[in-house]
Amino acid sequence: MGARQAIRHGIIGIPLGDIAGIGPEIVAMALAQPALYDIARPLVIGEAGALRRALRVANLDLAIRIVDDPTQGQYRPGTIDLVNLANVDADRIAFGQVQAEAGRAAFEFIHKTVALCQSGRIDAMATTPINKEAFRAAGIRDIGHTELLGRLTETADPLTLFQVLDLKVFFLSRHVSLADAIQLVTRQRVLDYLQRCARALTALGIPRPRLAVAGLNPHGGEHGLFGDEEVRELEPAIAAARALEIDAVGPIAADSVFHLALNGAFDAVLSLYHDQGHIATKMVDFQRTIAITIGLPFIRTSVDHGTAFDLAGKGTANPLSLFEAIRLAAAYAPRYRTALERRATPARDGA
Repeated sequence: MGARQAIRHGIIGIPLGDIAGIGPEIVAMALAQPALYDIARPLVIGEAGALRRALRVANLDLAIRIVDDPTQGQYRPGTIDLVNLANVDADRIAFGQVQAEAGRAAFEFIHKTVALCQSGRIDAMATTPINKEAFRAAGIRDIGHTELLGRLTETADPLTLFQVLDLKVFFLSRHVSLADAIQLVTRQRVLDYLQRCARALTALGIPRPRLAVAGLNPHGGEHGLFGDEEVRELEPAIAAARALEIDAVGPIAADSVFHLALNGAFDAVLSLYHDQGHIATKMVDFQRTIAITIGLPFIRTSVDHGTAFDLAGKGTANPLSLFEAIRLAAAYAPRYRTALERRATPARDGA
């Protein structure tokens, strides 16, 4: 019974994000829902003044309980457990504006959450929005969460997986121009990603995953009529993956492959560039589209929307995406941890 309880109620660290945006508000609103505590023990890593301001904006009557260590949290409805870094004066941060101070504080919230994950004191992290311009203004060179988490954990090229309902989408490239993304569609890179995607899905509890590769060109290139990347790069990569006993098919035209996967034909799709997969998932359900970072020493989930500066301070933001991110982090953390432990433990002779 105790083991099941631990699995159902993992501690999920939630960095507060850029406090000039809607991050603190969606944290407050998500944690105001008692149902969240049936699936996770949420722990906020941030700044008390910013969280109090968010509670006022959202008109919520919740207590803030400051803790020094995750073991001190009560994790019960009506109370927000907070690791308070006290690293920024929230009253000096205006809503809806790019500010270096907010960027620096957001970075420090993430850094602390990563340290807690790596020490094993929390089970996973669910991130709220940061602002790339505020990061740059603060002198932080990382372009986004994934790149920052990769650097902090010394993880080369972490995988990005989007999940919305039953649709899962990996990305061959992320924050590069479309011209550069096309240059990254090579048979070696696609083969490498298919191998990594298969391992990632196994770590999330799918023992023999079925993968589809999206086409790059209209109609999948029509055998070279509209571009030859499918014939020259994708088909050889998929054939090589199948020779390694990876259940991969394609390339399948991008105007149909995501629909097929949503309806159960595949466990996941490898999208070839950022917008190809983003558009497909967000058109299914924008609020429930969750980003998952795989390859780190812990599972990380995230809302897939920005700081929404135009909504900040109005109390009208929707917390559904964060609720879903916390739910998925709690659901996947035990399986992911088990997979990492198995990978780190060499099989014994005769086992």
